[in-house]
Amino acid sequence: MFYWFYRHLDINIFQYISVRAGLAFFISFLLTMYLLPKFVKWAKSKNASQPIYEYAPDSHQIKAGTPTMGGVVFIFSTIIAIILTVKLNNFYVVCAILTLALFSLIGIKDDYSKIAKKANSAGLSSKAKLILQIVSGLIITTLLILYDHTTTLYTPFYKYPLFDMGVFAIIFWILVMVATSNAVNLTDGLDGLATVPSIMAFVTLSAIVYITGHAVLASYLYLPNISTIGELTIVGTAMIGSLIAFLWYNCHPAQVFMGDSGSLPIGAFMGYLAIVSKSEILLVLIGLIFVIETVSVILQVGSYKLRKKRVFLMAPIHHHFEEKGWKENKIIVRFWIISFMANLLALLTLKIR
Repeated sequence: MFYWFYRHLDINIFQYISVRAGLAFFISFLLTMYLLPKFVKWAKSKNASQPIYEYAPDSHQIKAGTPTMGGVVFIFSTIIAIILTVKLNNFYVVCAILTLALFSLIGIKDDYSKIAKKANSAGLSSKAKLILQIVSGLIITTLLILYDHTTTLYTPFYKYPLFDMGVFAIIFWILVMVATSNAVNLTDGLDGLATVPSIMAFVTLSAIVYITGHAVLASYLYLPNISTIGELTIVGTAMIGSLIAFLWYNCHPAQVFMGDSGSLPIGAFMGYLAIVSKSEILLVLIGLIFVIETVSVILQVGSYKLRKKRVFLMAPIHHHFEEKGWKENKIIVRFWIISFMANLLALLTLKIR
């Protein structure tokens, strides 16, 4: 809508991505702040709370009754802010909206099943969820290939592409989207633990997308220049705004959980931004907390199956520290610090090429 003001009413200020990114941020922030309390009130009246995992530390039992599916609100707010501020004829923006919608629908189905049956095991099976994620990823990545999005692979600290993945890029990109989606989902186990690292990741990815879409900046930093992806900066800032508003209610002690309806689209969109900005490898550093959480689960499961011994007291690793006696707030803040430092390093790599 705001870009329409520029094109048809000659309001020049709305041609700039930076201005519309700021508007998207505040629209999504204010809309989430307005809608979320109403959603929490409605969810409590309907007893729409996710059962607490039976093997979770005892301290988690006090969280029983906390509403879930808060992701529905901030994803909805993000999409509304996007529609109001972007060029809707931009291919990359359309794919971004599709990514958010598809993965959010998977999460909604899973969350609703758990709420309806009041059991953690009552949602989508792991196999069904994975299949739906792969199919959703396949749709997005196939569209990118058909649009002739570059399939070259870049790595930090090196200004030239490593090689062209060709059609195998589809497999790699699906892996990136599905892995990141599940990694954020695994991390979402403490109040605000997944929210702040996600905000930091989107700040970094939005900056990279803006630079990659800007011919002069991309040339100066030896980054690939993809002229039309700059518009995704607006999508990224819309997500940041809605997540900051969500954090207002999700910080300890949480009044609402995001649920799979929030964590799955957050991770998928994170992966999507990394793919289109050619930052797939750098995403390991940008989402370091999510990587650590995922690796802890893989090590725990693998060790138990092979040796019948556990590496951690409990996985994901944030539960390990709870079992060691760390207070929830201490774990959360320390993980936030790690995420901040990792994202700062990721931004520094842009200059070292």
